[in-house]
Amino acid sequence: MPGSSVTEKLISAHLVDGRMRPGEEIALQVDQTLTQDATGTLVMQELAALGLDRARTELSVQYVDHNLLQADERNAEDHRFLYSACRRFGLWYSKPGNGVSHPTHMQRFGVPGKTLIGSDSHTCAAGSLGMLAIGVGGLDVAMAIAGEPLRVRMPEVWGVRLVGRLRPWVSAKDVILEMLRRHGVSGGRNRIVEYHGPGLATLTAMDRHVIANMGAELGATTTVFPADDAVRRFLTTEGRADDFVEVSAEKDADYDVDDEIDLSALEPLIAKPSSPGNVVPVREVAGTPVGQVVVGSSANPGLRDFAVVAAMVAGRQTDPAVSFDVNPTSRQIFADLTAMGATLDLVRAGARIHQAGCLGCIGMGQAPAVGSNSLRTFPRNFPGRSGTADDSVWLCSPETAAAAALTGEITDPRDLAADLGLEYPSPHLPERSSTGDDMFVRPLPAEEAEGVDLVRGPNISELPELDPLPDELRAPVLLKVADDVSTDEISPAGARALPFRSNIPKLAEFTFTPIDPGYPERAGAPHLVVGGENYGQGSSREHAAITPRTLGLRVVVAKSFARIHGQNLANFGVLPLEFADGADFDRVDQDDVLVFEKLHDALTTSAELTVHNDTKGEAYRLRHRLSPRQVQVVLAGGQIPLLADENRRDTGIDES
Repeated sequence: MPGSSVTEKLISAHLVDGRMRPGEEIALQVDQTLTQDATGTLVMQELAALGLDRARTELSVQYVDHNLLQADERNAEDHRFLYSACRRFGLWYSKPGNGVSHPTHMQRFGVPGKTLIGSDSHTCAAGSLGMLAIGVGGLDVAMAIAGEPLRVRMPEVWGVRLVGRLRPWVSAKDVILEMLRRHGVSGGRNRIVEYHGPGLATLTAMDRHVIANMGAELGATTTVFPADDAVRRFLTTEGRADDFVEVSAEKDADYDVDDEIDLSALEPLIAKPSSPGNVVPVREVAGTPVGQVVVGSSANPGLRDFAVVAAMVAGRQTDPAVSFDVNPTSRQIFADLTAMGATLDLVRAGARIHQAGCLGCIGMGQAPAVGSNSLRTFPRNFPGRSGTADDSVWLCSPETAAAAALTGEITDPRDLAADLGLEYPSPHLPERSSTGDDMFVRPLPAEEAEGVDLVRGPNISELPELDPLPDELRAPVLLKVADDVSTDEISPAGARALPFRSNIPKLAEFTFTPIDPGYPERAGAPHLVVGGENYGQGSSREHAAITPRTLGLRVVVAKSFARIHGQNLANFGVLPLEFADGADFDRVDQDDVLVFEKLHDALTTSAELTVHNDTKGEAYRLRHRLSPRQVQVVLAGGQIPLLADENRRDTGIDES
C-alpha cells in the first residue's frame, strides 16, 4: 500500500462520513471558520434563521476587510450589524482596517492540521500552513458554525513536485502563474493541489501563501503544503511556536495526478487581461504602457512582498504617468514595514498608501482609467472587477509591478536590474512580528451573549422566502452566456453594487448587468439561464445564487460548473444541470422555451433527465452531479426551507 499524502492525512483525521474515493460525497468536521463583510452579513442572517444559540466550532472569526469605503451610511450599518452578530453568536470580530482575512488569519489563528472553511474563495491560502482550508458559500459556513459538517465531493489529489530554487527577480507569484499558464482557470476543478519535493525547502510560509491563495484561480477545491520547518519558523516569528504541529506526506505517498515544476527554470510571468489564465512571459509584452500599479491584496500579502517593492523604488521617483498604489494587507504587516523604514521609501517614491484591506481587489476604490493598463499583484482580473467597466488589468509579481512603476511600461525586472545596476533585494525581516491583537474583539461569554440584540439598519433586508422546485416547469431561456462567466459578472462587486450586499432586493437590480443590462427588468417570472464551461468561476459570494433566484431563476443548464457556485445554486434551490453532450449548448438560443416534466421523480431516481425545447421541437439529455442530500435541498427550494420543514416535522407542527 502506498503511503499517505498530506491531503489524505488531513481528510482522514476529520472524516465524519463517506469514503475517500474521488467523486463520492464526504462529510468533514470543521474546526475553524472565517467570514468577511462582503459575505458575512448573509451568514449572520442565516445563523439567525437557523435559530443558533452559540457558535459550535473551535474558532470562528468575522473580518471586515472588503467594504471599507464609507461613501454613505450603508457600510457603517453593516459593520454595526456584524459586530452585534459576533457578540450574539460567540464569534471573534476583526475591526475594520485590521487586515485582509487570509494573511491576518494565517498570522493570528492558523494551526497546522486543522480544518478551516470560509465564505471567501481564497480561504484556501491557509493551506500554506498545512491546514485543510476550503472556500465555500456562506450558507455552508453558517451550517458549520451551527455544528454541522462540511459536505463536499472527494477530489482527486494532484501532486506537484517542486525541484530547484527560484532565481533572482522570480518569486512565488511566478510559480502559480506558471501553473495557470499550463492548466488554465479550470485545470484544478475537482482536485486538491498538494505541493511536495525538495524545492519546498526554498519557499517560506508566506511564499506558499501566494501559491495556495491563487489555487482558487485554477478552480481547485484547495491547495495544501506540509507543515515543516518553514511553517515552524513562521509561527515562531508570530509568537505562536506552541501551535506548530508537523504534518508531512509519507515518503512513498501516491497521487492521483502528477506534475513537476523546476523552480530554477521559471522566468517572470504576467497574466494579460482579462483572465488569470491568460499568462505569458513578461518579456513577451514588455514596452506596453502602464497607467496604474497596485501592490497588495491577499495574493501577495507578505512583509517581504512590500519590502522588495520598497527596496526597488528607494531613492527613485516612479514614472509621472503612473498612479502607484499600495494596499497593506494587515495592520501588523504595515507596522513592521514602517519599523523597517520601508514605508518612507514608498512614500518618497510617490506611493499612495491606503488602509489595510482588500479595496481595489474587490473594486472598492482604485478603479483604473478607461484605456489605461493597470498592473496589480492581485489574484483576479475578471472583466469589470476593478470597478471600471472597460478595464485592462494585468496580474504580476511585486518585482514586475515595481519595475513598471519606475519605467511607466511593462518591464521584465531582470532588464531593469541590468539597466540600473540593481542587486536583487534581500530585505532583513524582523525575527518577531509586531503581534498585537488590539484590533480583535474576543467573543462574549455565553451568559452575556444571550442578551445581545442584532442591530439591523434599514439597508439590511430579511432573507427571501424560497418556494419548492415545481414538478413541471415550462420556462424561457432568459440569458445565454459563454465559457468562464464569473460570479463578478453574475452579481457585480465594486463600489456601486457591493454596499447593497445585505439588501437582496436592491442588489438583485445589478444581477447579470455586466453581461446584459436588461436582465433584471426582463426577469421576475420563472426562467432559465444557459452557460458554457466553468460557469460561476471566481468569488464564493452566494449573492450570485440568491439574487437571480429572487428574480425567478429556477434552473441553470451549463457545460460545467465551478465548484463553489454550483453548490451555492443548490443551497438556494436553483437546479444546476449539465449538457450530457456539450454540442447541445449550440442548439439552444436565448428566448427558447424549455419544458421539464416529472422533475422530482427524474432527480431522485437518476443522474440523467431529458428537457424538451418547445421552440425548436428538440430534446436534450442533461445530467446532474447532486448527491441524494443535495437533491432534497433543491426540491425543498433550498437548505433553509428544508431545515425548516425538518424542524416542523421533528416538533410535530402541522401547518396544513
